[in-house]
Amino acid sequence: EVLQDVSVTLRPGETLGIVGRTGSGKSTLANLLVRLYEPPEDTIFLDGHDVRDLELHALRSAVGFVPQDGFLFSTTIAENVAFAPRPHEPSEVLRAARVAQLDTEVQDMPHGFETMLGERGITLSGGQRQRVSIARAVFKDAPVLVLDDCLSAVDTSTEALILQELKPLMAERTTLIVSHRVSALQHADQILVLSEGRVIERGTHAELLALGGEYRKLYDRQAIEAAIEAVD
Repeated sequence: EVLQDVSVTLRPGETLGIVGRTGSGKSTLANLLVRLYEPPEDTIFLDGHDVRDLELHALRSAVGFVPQDGFLFSTTIAENVAFAPRPHEPSEVLRAARVAQLDTEVQDMPHGFETMLGERGITLSGGQRQRVSIARAVFKDAPVLVLDDCLSAVDTSTEALILQELKPLMAERTTLIVSHRVSALQHADQILVLSEGRVIERGTHAELLALGGEYRKLYDRQAIEAAIEAVD
């Protein structure tokens, strides 16, 4: 068992943050929700339904899932963003890319959004690949949004801009943010701190800082790292 005694209820429109050190079970929880791993019966529910009882296509259609290392196809950037199969206007792709702070960089490329990508998006940087995946989830416009440490290759200033752009979208959908950065979770309605597959702390950002436990230690350490990075 990777996760033990993890219990949380997330109401429609709320944002749940999950933080913890590497190997604490953060991504496992996200993967169980979309059944990349098959959860035990009667453990994970979506809108009152055991996810095991939902048709896989229906479950995944309801979730905009952004993993840390999203898969990009050997086609144009526009087609990678507009991966959800539905009629759309080019402006919708541009709008999604703008939320992901990708629009300016892509438009500066010789072929813009018609730029062809190499296998798995190898012609882009790690941060650009993550932002294409975020734009894809924004374009999909699903009622549930899962961000699984998908800002790990993005600098903190760009992360802040992306989260600011995502805020109005997150207010309209149920969101799960998995991150090793405390800064990504500050506005979550509830935050779980995981350690070795267990919840060791839970609360809002302010409550967890006041608690002075593991979350506070992460916050202080990352604040020092950010300050050093700013000087460099």
